[in-house]
Amino acid sequence: MKKFGVVIFPGSNCDQDMIYVLRNIMEQEVVELWHKDTDLKGCDFIILPGGFSYGDYLRSGAIARFSPIMEKVIAFANNGGYVMGVCNGFQILCEAGLLPGALLHNTERKFICKNVFIKAENNGAVVTAQIALNKALKIPIAHGEGRYYADAATLRELDKNNQILFRYCDENGVITPAANPNGATDNIAGVCNTGKNVFGMMPHPERAADELLSNTDGRLIFESILNLATAK
Repeated sequence: MKKFGVVIFPGSNCDQDMIYVLRNIMEQEVVELWHKDTDLKGCDFIILPGGFSYGDYLRSGAIARFSPIMEKVIAFANNGGYVMGVCNGFQILCEAGLLPGALLHNTERKFICKNVFIKAENNGAVVTAQIALNKALKIPIAHGEGRYYADAATLRELDKNNQILFRYCDENGVITPAANPNGATDNIAGVCNTGKNVFGMMPHPERAADELLSNTDGRLIFESILNLATAK
């Protein structure tokens, strides 16, 4: 069993979803971490959930990046600790410089909330290690600023270092422009850092992990995390 810490910012709205999946479905110990905390309380794995931290004023994640707890999260990550950001959490990690690239307004500049398909790009990171590379996962998205962007040099490094975690695809696992819901560069839906201990993704696996929702594709990501993190 690992001890997960879920950080809650003013405006977080997926924190309880994440806590429920980790605690009730995956049967893990979970600690709620308030944005003003300055102690990670001995957690082994930190998660920044989705939502609209601080109302998404300025840019999504731009204010949350300066919350007191983020100083500890950044130090934890720089020391090799596992950190994962989902949706707004991904935006915060990019704003904090823990992940490369940025999340821009969707191409159509509209909020998008629907199921999409993604596929793992490689098995080199904890979150994808146990996922079949030919499997299309149906995972919901809910964002207005989810268009991943990185310059050409950064994209080359991402490819070279196997830092691209997920790409948007169709239901058959084929990566096409039509399957890209927000205009993300190269259909990128999630990336990690060079150390493979900080992860970010726009789709919400916690919203696809309960059998009551008739979709458990997201649970594969949590199972992959547990299998590898526990072994390590």
